[in-house]
Amino acid sequence: MKLSVVMPIYNEQATLREVIPRVLAVPLDIELICIDDGSSDGSREILSELQTTHPQIRVLFQPKNMGKGAALRRGIQEATGDYILIQDADLEYDPSDYPALLRPLLEGRADVVYGSRFLGSGPHRVLYFWHSVANWILTLISNALTNMNMTDMETCYKIFRREILQSIPIEENRFGFEPEITVKIAKRHLRVYEVGISYWGRTYEEGKKIGWKDGVHALWCLLKYSLSGN
Repeated sequence: MKLSVVMPIYNEQATLREVIPRVLAVPLDIELICIDDGSSDGSREILSELQTTHPQIRVLFQPKNMGKGAALRRGIQEATGDYILIQDADLEYDPSDYPALLRPLLEGRADVVYGSRFLGSGPHRVLYFWHSVANWILTLISNALTNMNMTDMETCYKIFRREILQSIPIEENRFGFEPEITVKIAKRHLRVYEVGISYWGRTYEEGKKIGWKDGVHALWCLLKYSLSGN
């Protein structure tokens, strides 16, 4: 079993030297696809250096900053593993959760698994109240539109059977990937599971990028793809 980990990267030089070894330390056959989305802080040079010492890493460079969704779209199509997992380049999510996320897939019970920050007993850093409210509202609206009962639609950790994810057209270029893919897997009536994960959220001072405008766009994406034919 081979796992393709797709990691979009934009100006993450502060975390790359730590997050990449964490991913590669997981005792699985891992193909790590790093897509640099036009970084200007030295991330590209770090990736090139790490690639020379870690043969599991494949580095792709976007010609300019095109957005997280565009980076994911490219990385997903390049993946060759049996399963594809989405991994951010910060330190908010713990790669040691990979085996738990894979279990429903390996047991033949799931086509897609979401890692929920609101299930389970793993440690969670205490951070922004209004972020949690916005996430709850978006997840509630997503559930109402898709008739699913998720707890964390906006989570980064999503893992798919490769052939399923590569067959779904991804249109969003920025942070709309989560609502778009959630609506589209619901329309395909796939078997979806959630698994509780740990979460080490970071502050804006530490490099967090998503903001309230992205929440508004996520709501628009939920409505747009729920009403579309795809």
